[in-house]
Amino acid sequence: MQTFVRVVEAGSLSAAADRMGIAKSAVSRRLNDLESRLGVQLLRRTTRRLNLTDTGRSFYERCLRILADVEEAETAVSQEHGTLRGRLRVAVPLSFGLLHLGPAITDFMQRHPLVQFDLDFNDRQVDLLAEGIDIAVRIARLEDSTLVARRLWSSRLLLCASPDYLQAHGRPQIPTDLASHQGLLYSNASDPALLVLQDGDGVEYRVRLQERLRSNNGDFLRQAAVAGQGILHSPSFIAYQSLQRGELVTLLDDYSSSPLHAYAVYPQTRHLSQRVCAFVDFLVERFAGVPYWDESVSQRPDQSSR
Repeated sequence: MQTFVRVVEAGSLSAAADRMGIAKSAVSRRLNDLESRLGVQLLRRTTRRLNLTDTGRSFYERCLRILADVEEAETAVSQEHGTLRGRLRVAVPLSFGLLHLGPAITDFMQRHPLVQFDLDFNDRQVDLLAEGIDIAVRIARLEDSTLVARRLWSSRLLLCASPDYLQAHGRPQIPTDLASHQGLLYSNASDPALLVLQDGDGVEYRVRLQERLRSNNGDFLRQAAVAGQGILHSPSFIAYQSLQRGELVTLLDDYSSSPLHAYAVYPQTRHLSQRVCAFVDFLVERFAGVPYWDESVSQRPDQSSR
C-alpha cells in the first residue's frame, strides 16, 4: 500500500523509487504483486506517465485512510514516551529559507532528535500531494484550496535603491516619478513591473517600472540593487541587512504597499501526524509578533531627507 501510494503521489515508478531509496525494479515488482493479489488493474502505464484506473482511485483513497490510521497508532505509542520521530518533507521559498528558516529548523531538531528533515528550497509553488510534501511555507495571497493554512507572519514590502543609483538617476519624490526609473523585477509575481502604492489617506497609485533586470530570486535582485542597477520592490526580510548597512535606502516612505503574509500550509487529512502539528506550532510560536527584520528596519535612521 505504501509503495502504491508513493507511486501515485510521485507520478512515476522512477520518482517513487528515488523518494523511497530503493530500486525501480523493486517498486515495479511490488505493484505487480499487489495487482495480482487483488486481481485488478490499479494503474494504466504509458511511456510518459501513470494514470489511475477508477478502481485504482478508489483503492488509493482507502489506502490513504488506512496508512493514516497506522501512522496515528504508531505516533500515539511514541507520544506516550514523549518522543517525536519520522521524516518531515518541507518546501520553503529559497531566500527566506536560507536567510531565516535554518536556525528555526536547527532548534526544532535539537528538541526532537529523532525527527528527520527533507528540505526543498524553491520559489515555485509545489503540489504538496503530488510531490509528497508534508508542509510548505508560502509567502503569497492564498487561493481557495483543500489545503489547511496557518499564518506565520507578515512582512513589509519596501521600495529601495542604492545611494549610487540615486545619485546617478535622482530620487523619486512621488509615485509617478517611478515610471522613468529602471526596475529590478521579481519574475514570480503575477505582474512584476506593476507597483501599487497607497498614501496616508488611502489613495491608490498604480505605476510601472521600466524593466532593467528580471529574476525569480529576491536575494539576487537585492545584490543587483546594491550594485546600483535599479530600484527594487523587496520584502523587508530580504532587504533589511542591506538597509542596516546603508547599502540600500528606502524610497517614498510616505507611501506603502500591501504587506506580504507567510503561511504554513499542509494537506487536509483525517489524521495529521503529530510531528507535522508540532512543527507548525513551533513555527507559529517562533515567528509570533513583529518579525525581527521589520523591527530592525523600523529602527533604522530616518532617510526621508537623504
